[in-house]
Amino acid sequence: MGGERVEILMEEDRIPREVTKILISLASTWDDTIDKNSLKVIPLKGAMTNEVYQINWETQKGELPADQKVVVRIYGQGVDAFLNREVEINTFECMSKHGQGPRLLGRFSNGRIEEFIHARTLSAHDLRDPEISSLIASKLNEFHKVQMPGPKNVVLWNRLRNWLSSAKQVCSPEEARVFMLDSLDEEISILEKEISGGNQLIRLCHNDLQYGNIMMNEDTNLVTIIDYEYASYNPVAYDIANHFCEMAADYQSETPHILDFNKYPDLEERKRFIRAYLSSSGHEPTDVDVAALVEDVEKYTLASHLVWSLWGIISEHVNDIDFDYMEYAKQRFQQYQLRKAKVLLMEILKD
Repeated sequence: MGGERVEILMEEDRIPREVTKILISLASTWDDTIDKNSLKVIPLKGAMTNEVYQINWETQKGELPADQKVVVRIYGQGVDAFLNREVEINTFECMSKHGQGPRLLGRFSNGRIEEFIHARTLSAHDLRDPEISSLIASKLNEFHKVQMPGPKNVVLWNRLRNWLSSAKQVCSPEEARVFMLDSLDEEISILEKEISGGNQLIRLCHNDLQYGNIMMNEDTNLVTIIDYEYASYNPVAYDIANHFCEMAADYQSETPHILDFNKYPDLEERKRFIRAYLSSSGHEPTDVDVAALVEDVEKYTLASHLVWSLWGIISEHVNDIDFDYMEYAKQRFQQYQLRKAKVLLMEILKD
C-alpha cells in the first residue's frame, strides 16, 4: 500500500487491497474525513450470491453523511456462470442515469463500489404489507419503462436453455434423474409455445425481485430497486410472477433455503398488486385489464420455478456460500411439477 496505514475495523481479510486503494482515493476528496486510511467495514446481510459491505469513515462531526458512505460488492464464486458482467455494469449505469438506483463509484477485478443509499432493505414480512406492496408495484412499473440501449429481445427462453445445458454439465447422474434434466428441453419448448403468445408487454425486467433487492427510505417512502445482475428484456408478467414466488422465501431465517408456498399471495393480493402496477401509469385499469395480467402472471410462475431450480443446481456446484442450493432447487422444481398440469391445461382449454 505504498507505506500507507489502512485500518480496517471489521472483516479485514475480506476487502481486497486493490479495493482499499480505490476507497482511500474516494475518501481523499472529502475534507472532513479524520483519517482517509481508517476504514470501518460493516458486513451487510441479504445478498444471496455476493458479499456486500458498507464502508464508513470517521469525520470531524462524528456523524458521517450518506454521501460519504459507500457499498463494496464482491462477486460470489461461480456467479459468472449465470451472467455477463459487462452487461450488468451497463445496466447499472443506465439505471443510475435514469435515477433508478445507486451511482457506480468504482470497479475492481471481482466487484464494484456503489453509492450508499440511505434506506433500509425490506424484509420478507414487508412484501405482504398492502401499502409497501403498492409502492413496490408502482416502482416496478417505473423500472419497466427504462429504455436500455441495444437489443430488446426476450431473454427468458434462451436463459432457460443455457442454464439447462450448464446444469447437465455440472450435476451428477442422480441429480440429473431427480430433476429430469434429459426431458426439460422439450418441457421448455412446450412452455414457451403455450405461454409466450399474445400481445404480452415486453420491457426491461429485473428478474430477481426478492425483498433483499428492494430498499425503502422510511422518511420519504421512496422505494429503490437494486442489483441488476439478472436484468434483461422479458415479459412484464414474468417479472411480476417472479416477485410473487419470492414471497414464499425468508432468506434471513434459520433455514433460508426452505420455502413456504402457503405464503404465495392469494388472488385478492395479486389483483391488488397488479391494479397498483397498472394504475401507476396514470389511468385506472379495468377489471378485464387486471384479470388478463393476473392470468398471464400465473402462467409465468412456471418459468420462474424452472429458472431458479436450474440456478440452484448450478450454484450447488460452483458456489461455496453457506446455503443449501440443492434443496432450494428441489423445492422450486416440485412447485413447477405441481402447478404445470393445471396451468397448461387451462391454456390448452382456452385455445
